[in-house]
Amino acid sequence: MKNIAVIGSGTMGNGIAHTFAQCGYSVALIDISADALAKAMATIGKNLDRMVTKGTITEQDKANTLKNITTHTELAKGVSGANLVVEAATENPEIKFKLFRDLDSLCAPDTILASNTSSISITKIAAQTTRADKVIGMHFMNPVPVMKLVEVIRGYNTSDAVTALIMDLSKKLGKIPTEVNDYPGFVANRILMPMINEAIYALFEGVGGVSEIDTVMKLGMAHPMGPLQLADFIGLDVCLSILRVLHDGLGNPKYAPCPLLVNMVTAGDLGVKSGIGFYKYTAGSKDLVLAPRFA
Repeated sequence: MKNIAVIGSGTMGNGIAHTFAQCGYSVALIDISADALAKAMATIGKNLDRMVTKGTITEQDKANTLKNITTHTELAKGVSGANLVVEAATENPEIKFKLFRDLDSLCAPDTILASNTSSISITKIAAQTTRADKVIGMHFMNPVPVMKLVEVIRGYNTSDAVTALIMDLSKKLGKIPTEVNDYPGFVANRILMPMINEAIYALFEGVGGVSEIDTVMKLGMAHPMGPLQLADFIGLDVCLSILRVLHDGLGNPKYAPCPLLVNMVTAGDLGVKSGIGFYKYTAGSKDLVLAPRFA
């Protein structure tokens, strides 16, 4: 398990590539956009610089990490020789299904295929391949280089050997893996998203304002970040997508997305990524400012 391919160079993908590379693995970072890859490498460089400044790593560690990463816009070239492929593409079932069909035909028979999906069924993803026993979920948390948890999700046919290997590999990355089974939302989002949705309902129904709701959860429940700010950080479109997976997969009305969330996503207010959600975000500023609609 020396050669790792990571598909998708966004926030999660570049964090996963950074983490593997820093631990000495050879990483192929793959994206259809050369510009996205350049941006990802710049982000990894900045994150490494921050670690050097804090004294967590040395300049040589930074240089070695960057040397361990190559970038590719061609999927076939990027996954050639990979022992493990970690897919971190857009949280869209059809995109992931096509990717795994392609990976199944491009990768060696013994290559393990993992998905960083936060809610989409690993069993459904595995069904797109001829190697369901070698398909598994590796749900990293954001920011990947910092957060310790890896939610390891077993599909219906994932083998014991592959599960054990991925659990061990996660530990070698300095992470704490937790094995869970393949049901909608797994554990993390099965619990987190209903809380976020309920916070949005509390706002929608006038129980409290944005600041008040977040303050109650931060000071009363010792959460480092309020649920509405966290939703902005995750991406309101991602939250909506996961809630729909929960609602469709479990058929329980308690998972129905709040109409306010649906409207915000429809209007393009997606949180940090769009510059506005429940809060307004300005590049270079760390001040927490309410979005005009909620001020």
